[in-house]
This record gives sequence, C-alpha cells and structure tokens, in this order.
Amino acid sequence: MTPAQPVLLRRGDFGPAVAAVCERLVLTGDLPTDPSVTDAAVEAVFDERVEQAVKSFQQRRGLIVDGIVGRTTYAVLDGARWGLGDRVLRYLPEHFLEGDDVAALQARLVELGFRPGKVDGMHGPTTDAAVQAFQAAVGLVPDGTVGPETMRAFQGLRRSVSGGSANALREREQIRRSGFSLGGRTIVLDPGHGGGDDGARGGRGLVEARLALDVARRIEGRLSAHGVNVVFTRTESTDGGSDEERAAFANSCDADLVLSLHTDHSATGAAHGAATYFYGHPDASGRGDWSVIGESFADLLLREVVARTGLTDCRSHARTWPLLRRTRMPAVRLDFGYLDHAGDADALADAQTLDHVAEAVVVALQRVYLGEADTARTGVLRLDDLRRHLESMRAQQAHASGAGADRTTG
Repeated sequence: MTPAQPVLLRRGDFGPAVAAVCERLVLTGDLPTDPSVTDAAVEAVFDERVEQAVKSFQQRRGLIVDGIVGRTTYAVLDGARWGLGDRVLRYLPEHFLEGDDVAALQARLVELGFRPGKVDGMHGPTTDAAVQAFQAAVGLVPDGTVGPETMRAFQGLRRSVSGGSANALREREQIRRSGFSLGGRTIVLDPGHGGGDDGARGGRGLVEARLALDVARRIEGRLSAHGVNVVFTRTESTDGGSDEERAAFANSCDADLVLSLHTDHSATGAAHGAATYFYGHPDASGRGDWSVIGESFADLLLREVVARTGLTDCRSHARTWPLLRRTRMPAVRLDFGYLDHAGDADALADAQTLDHVAEAVVVALQRVYLGEADTARTGVLRLDDLRRHLESMRAQQAHASGAGADRTTG
C-alpha cells in the first residue's frame, strides 16, 4: 500500500512504509532479496543495505543522491514498477499519473510523429492531447484513455521518425526558426531558496539566497538591455515555493527558457568550482527524454563562467530534478561556487566575479540562439561585441533579402 504523502524515510526508520520502499527497490533491481529473511512478519528496517539501494536508484535516475526517500524519490520509485500496458492511463487534472509506463507512452507517441511534450513520465495535458490526436488518426474514439484498444493500435504501427531523437530534432528546428535575436523572448530567472530558507552559508558572510538574487538582478539588467522580458520566481520579500511550484510558475509564463541560480557547499569544505545541470535521463539512449537545447545551454554557460571567473570546471550533468523535469521549456541550473571553500568564497565576495557570471549567462544564452552562426571562442565575446555582431548579422540578412527581391523583380 502506498504510504501517505509527503514521504520522508531515512536510515533508522521502520514499518510498513519502509516495507513498501523495499518492495519497489527489489522490483527495480537495486535491492537484492535477502535469503536469510524468510519470515514475512519480520518488520522492515531502513538499514545501511536499504540506504545504499536508495542511493543506487537515485544515481541511476538522476535524482539527488542522499539516501533519503523524500517526495520526489518516492514518486519516481513508485512509478518505476509500471510498464506500458500494465495499467490504464488517462489524464487526471487534479493528479497527474506518473511512471515509467507514461514515459514509454510519450516516447512511443514521439516515434509516431505526435507531440506529447517532454518525455518526463508525467501524464499532463500535452500528453493527453497527443494521445487523443493519435486515437483520432487511427480511427479510435479520441477519449485520451490508453487501454487495450489503444495499446493494440500502438503495436500495429511502426515509428515514423528515425535517425535519432525526434524531440531533439524538434527542439533544434524550433530554435532555428525562432531567429537569433534575444529581443522579445521571456526568460525566467529562479534565484534559489528564499523566504525563510537561506540555503548554504560560508566564508565572508556569504549567504546562498542573497547571492543568487544578486546575480539574478545583474543578469536581468543585461538581458533587459537586449529587449528580453525577464521574470523572477521570487524577490527578496517573497518565497518562490517548492521546485514544483517554481516550474508551474515558469510554465504559466510560457517562458522560452528557465535558469535556476545556486551556490553549493560540501561536508569537508574541500569541494570547489562551478557546475551546470539540464534535464536528461542518465540511461537515455535515443528514447527522447533529453533536452538538447538545455544541454547546449548548460555546456555553453559552464564554459563561459569558467573562462571568465577562473572557477574550477565541475562539468555539466543530466538530472531529473523537479524544476528541470516539470518545465515545458528547456531549464538549466547553475551552481557557481562552493561557499565553504576559501578560494570560491573569496572570488564570490568580489562584485566583479558576480558581474562576470552575469555576463557569461547573457553571452551563453545568445550563443544558443546563434546556432551554427556562432563562431566566437569561449570567454572572449563581450556584450558590446555581441551587439555589433548581431547588427552585422541583421545587415547581412537585410542585404540577402534585398538581393533576392531584386532577382525576383529582374
């Protein structure tokens, strides 16, 4: 039986809720069955063995690896027991169905040329619309219910898109068609933590929530100068809520891209550097559950930050964290430094470093939309150079359009 939400289980806990977690970990292959335990009445205990199994599952699924079963980990773990066809799927506005079967459904729809949105394992309105479109196309009643008849229709069809991820191809094409200019786009900036949650604290009196908001304001000033509509998930006096709520807010804004800003900390104080994160399943292999634009922006952003600030490159990583997973648009998280590391703290206490981070964000964002026209080396393109480059590209486009009109007239 599913434990009541919110779930929060950790080492040392015991009881039916722990038993439910163990059952699911056995099904996923992360927790081998213990042959020494033969009495079903023995009470389940969240011991070291279970903790390691939870960490194994979290690592494979791109979750935060802390060995604790919170709401997000339990939802993904519970959904991992379902294969496509194991249960009837339908859109429930008050509670989205979630699981591996939903992800398989979305991937199948993508392969057949329909558009369920991000392959995130959540049966939302976009997936429901794609199911109904598929049902109408094959002559079924478009009720959105994925039952035996719809499953038989799936089994009788082959994929219409080949040669890689259909979602990746669509993302690239959408970027290409949208043009290279940043003007008119909506970017959601998510300064991490806030409200009563200060996040990490470190040397020089640095506080993560304040630093994130400071950098967000510096980014806003630069993006606004390029005609970008910038929206914050929170301010100094408001709380952005949970990651799920921040993702829902970004979706309501119909944003083009989301950037979440954080710093980090470690237990030893030895870790240092910057890292970026984008939506992607670590085991993805062409199934479509990968944001190619998110990955591109994450990679460009990290390289620009490292080149401009001197922070250590801690690489870019695919994750399935709620903010990255639940946004309909590409979302990236930037962790710029460890506050408990003396070198990083010294750098982040300098306003010039924060300006460098803000400039890196704007330049990396522009480079995403330049696409194949981007020929600049990392860390050398400045905002003034960016304006001149864009003006040059607009002039070239205008000249090409004029030449084409002349040829048509001639």
